[in-house]
Amino acid sequence: MNILFRADASLNIGTGHLMRCLALAQTMLNQKYNPILLTNISSSFLDQRLVNEDIKVIYLPENIDNFTDIQETIKTAKNNNSPWVIVDGYQFNSEYQKCLKEAGLKVLFFDDYGHCNYYYADLILNQNLGADESLYKNRESYTQLLLGNHYTLLRKEFLSWQQWQRIIKPLATKILITLGGSDPDNVTLKVIKSLKLIFDPPQPPLKRGEFDRKELEIIVILGGSNPHFNLLKSYCDTLNLNIKLKQNIINMPELMAWADLAIAAGGSTNWELLFMGLPSIIITIADNQIDIAKKLNKMGLIINLGWHEDGTIEIIKNAILRLINSPIKRQEMSQKGRKLIDGYGSMRILEKMD
Repeated sequence: MNILFRADASLNIGTGHLMRCLALAQTMLNQKYNPILLTNISSSFLDQRLVNEDIKVIYLPENIDNFTDIQETIKTAKNNNSPWVIVDGYQFNSEYQKCLKEAGLKVLFFDDYGHCNYYYADLILNQNLGADESLYKNRESYTQLLLGNHYTLLRKEFLSWQQWQRIIKPLATKILITLGGSDPDNVTLKVIKSLKLIFDPPQPPLKRGEFDRKELEIIVILGGSNPHFNLLKSYCDTLNLNIKLKQNIINMPELMAWADLAIAAGGSTNWELLFMGLPSIIITIADNQIDIAKKLNKMGLIINLGWHEDGTIEIIKNAILRLINSPIKRQEMSQKGRKLIDGYGSMRILEKMD
């Protein structure tokens, strides 16, 4: 059976919508479905990634108006004999759902915070912790809600790590930085500058049990849509740090397993970090990340530094230092994260679609 996905990625909206659709599409491939993506993505890396996954990609024009978008989506679904359209993006509204349903299609609608006035979709998916039915009280009687971390989507490369156990070291010497697929405000540079404050000055003679900066390793992950690679590379070359920049990586679980702690953006990466039991400092870079970061922080699952413009280099530095030197805190965060996310969310969603 063919299944149509409708999602986009760009510098402004990031890659999160597309990547969680990819996670569901990968599970579909294993269950003999044929996922098709209708998109206007503007990243050659993402394009190639989808091709490598055997996912057919059909392109829409950029800056398409809503009416034409709806018509093209319906036409594509009909031409490919897809009974379902899976929609992920904040630009898709109540009218979009209604038109798809009136065309005789079934609709799975990603919605993180109740951004529509009314819901016509067959299934609404909100995988966030604390997702509440009250967000979707204006809905059709047939609409089913798939709410909470029970439905968390993880890409297939993570699922082989379900039985893996993390070892928490007395000092965290391996740091992973990942601030989203595009990071338009270059929050990555602010984080690197905070590490410079900690580790770049000459170190006085070590006292017993003190952190040796020579043991420090830093890996910075840059998404395929990140426009700041050259600037970051030039800056890092001036530092007396063991720091590596990596772009368009395909081995994220291995890097999360390698790291002792992470500094990351809010969003879907949080679920991956929790699943891997990686203690993390979270900086929110989009409005839809704020509430979930607060909830995760309150539960002791992450350290939330809040909105990226409010977090100074000094604040980030102090948070990193505390977590580096707190093995008990890292152990607690790691264990809680592993318990929360089990990796079976995609299969549960497919069961609801059958």
